[in-house]
Amino acid sequence: MPESGPSRRKDRPRPTGDTLAVLKVLAHAGADHTPILITSRELGERIGVSQQAADRYLVALEKRGLLTRSMAARRQRLLLTAEGRALLRAEYQTYRRLFEGPARVSFSGTVTSGLGEGRYYLSQPGYVVQFTERLGYTPYPGTLNVRVGAPALRKADLVASWAGGLRIDGFEASGRTFGGATCFPSRLNGHPCHLIHPDRSHYRDVVEFIARDCLREALQLKDGDPVAADIEEP
Repeated sequence: MPESGPSRRKDRPRPTGDTLAVLKVLAHAGADHTPILITSRELGERIGVSQQAADRYLVALEKRGLLTRSMAARRQRLLLTAEGRALLRAEYQTYRRLFEGPARVSFSGTVTSGLGEGRYYLSQPGYVVQFTERLGYTPYPGTLNVRVGAPALRKADLVASWAGGLRIDGFEASGRTFGGATCFPSRLNGHPCHLIHPDRSHYRDVVEFIARDCLREALQLKDGDPVAADIEEP
C-alpha cells in the first residue's frame, strides 16, 4: 500500500508549481543576478519542505538547466540561468496581462548595418511560407537592425516573454538546421512592421525588424539615424 501521512507528503516532490516556487524564493534572495550561498536546509525552511526534498528540487532544477550550483564550504552557491529567469518572466507576464491588460513597450535606437545574413535567411522557403501564412505578408528579404542601449535591450527581452507572439518554427533543409523565431506586431517611426526575436542570435545589443517593404527605403534611413519603436502585446 502507498504510504500516507504528513511526513511523507512533506518529503514528496510537489506537483506543478514547485519549479516556480523554488525559483521565486531564490530570485528573492538575489540569485537572479548574483550567486547566493544557501544550504538545502535553509531553502527547505523557506519553501516548507524537508532538507532532502529541497535538495532534490535543486538537483532537478540543475538538470533542467534552470540554475547552476557549486559547493562553497558547507553551503551551495546558486545562480539562476537565463532559462530560469525567462521562466519567471513568463509567469510574471501571465499575471500582469491578467490584471493589467496588454502591455506596450517603446524604446529608441540607431540604425546599424548587420552581418548581411538577414537576406539569406528570410529568403529560405521554409521561412517564407510560414511568414506569409502567419504574418499575412511575405517580408522584404532583409532585416532592419537597430542598435540599442541596455535599458532598451531589457525592454526588448521582456517582449520576448509575452504570450501571443507569432511563432516561426525552425526546420531542416539542405543538411542545415534553421532556428525558430517569434514575431511581434510593431511600428518603427510609425511604420507597420514586426519585431523578430530569433531563438538564436549573433547580436547582443541589436534588435531586428522585418516588414512587407524595405524599411530603410520606406523610412529613408541610413546607418546612425535614430528610430523609435512601439510594440503592443498581441
